[in-house]
Amino acid sequence: MRARLRAWIESLGDQFWLRPALIVLGCIGLAQLGIWLETSHVAGYDASSPDQNWGYSGGAEGARALLSAVASSTIGVAGTTFSITIAALTLASGQMGPRLLRNFTRDARNQIVLGIFLGTFAYALMVLRTVRTVQESPFVPHFAITGAMLLALLSLATLVWFVHHIASSINVETVVDAVHRDLCAAVEARTCDAAGMTLPDRLPTAGGVRIDASGYLQAVDEGGLADWAQEHGATVALRVRPGDYVPSGFPVAFLSAGIEDVEAVLKRSLTFGRRPAALQDLEYSIRQLVEIAVRALSPGINDPFTAGSVVDHLGDALCRVASRHLPTGAVVRDGRVVLVVPVTDYDGLCDAMFHMIRQNAAGSVHVLARLLDVLTRVAEVERLTDRTAELARHADLVIAAARRDVADPADLADLEARHRHFPAVAAPFSPASV
Repeated sequence: MRARLRAWIESLGDQFWLRPALIVLGCIGLAQLGIWLETSHVAGYDASSPDQNWGYSGGAEGARALLSAVASSTIGVAGTTFSITIAALTLASGQMGPRLLRNFTRDARNQIVLGIFLGTFAYALMVLRTVRTVQESPFVPHFAITGAMLLALLSLATLVWFVHHIASSINVETVVDAVHRDLCAAVEARTCDAAGMTLPDRLPTAGGVRIDASGYLQAVDEGGLADWAQEHGATVALRVRPGDYVPSGFPVAFLSAGIEDVEAVLKRSLTFGRRPAALQDLEYSIRQLVEIAVRALSPGINDPFTAGSVVDHLGDALCRVASRHLPTGAVVRDGRVVLVVPVTDYDGLCDAMFHMIRQNAAGSVHVLARLLDVLTRVAEVERLTDRTAELARHADLVIAAARRDVADPADLADLEARHRHFPAVAAPFSPASV
């Protein structure tokens, strides 16, 4: 249940309207508060005395004109600004991929900017409805109108800041850095300080359980499912992991014993959605970075420098993994493995990071050289022989691609020299030396 709640909370971040709606409601409340302060004469404040007016000291006609100007200008600026933003994001999605637009819509700063514009509009309308002239029993909420003036100035400052923010946020280096920070946070959250329990030799391979659900698996309630398996003396071996697309009718788990109502338990423990989520998927941010690199290497864009930058950031993530242990997927209760969840191993991480970039480099000497340099540097940090062997395998694949696609003998000789340097720094280490 906790995993499903966390997945629901994360999905709220994708709702571009949520923060603006809360800000609009807050501004409506501020408008009502300002009107109440005017009518209740708080702290001896007298609206009929021009000498005591807080900020605005005009009459009803001026108040109506001011509030109308604030309301019309802020809603117009909001519409124009976000029309330009959508056009900019459309161009950016063509270069970096449409799935990266999720990062822009989740950006709290963009949502707050829209909320300030719309909140100022709502505030001005709420105050405007209370302004009455002499013919209508005069009432001018000077304090609330002063608040509208302050919100208008805040909107002006927000507009200037937002133009700067949107111009910098669609820069490819800024996007790569933002996704890299998400990847580093995922490495910290989804890896362990100590090695986990190894998987048992024999796992359930029969008794497949199907559930009435389909879509991308976003989260698994491992604790609740493990407690249920311990209570019933069973072992559950899941066949899907967060990030996988599960078709309808697919057996998502094997059980060591037949138990009633297991379908309902699995349905409560597995959270599905229409799109992948980063909540429990270590490879989610990796796929985003790789998509940027692959698009940069396409003939229509042909930007090897961006691809090289992505490779550098992927190498940094692997260096962070070097001091950590990847989970084995075994969940233990009372010394017994009761649940096995498929997880990403080190080989899978390296494959997700480098395979598609290498395949799309297609003779780009700059990207191939950067791949070899990054693999060499990660090997200097890594101390486990099985991991350095995996890095060496990818270095061999890079040099094989270079021999096939690079036509210039001088460039090929340079790449082979980098490759010969790899074993010298990737000297074998035993796990005991860690």
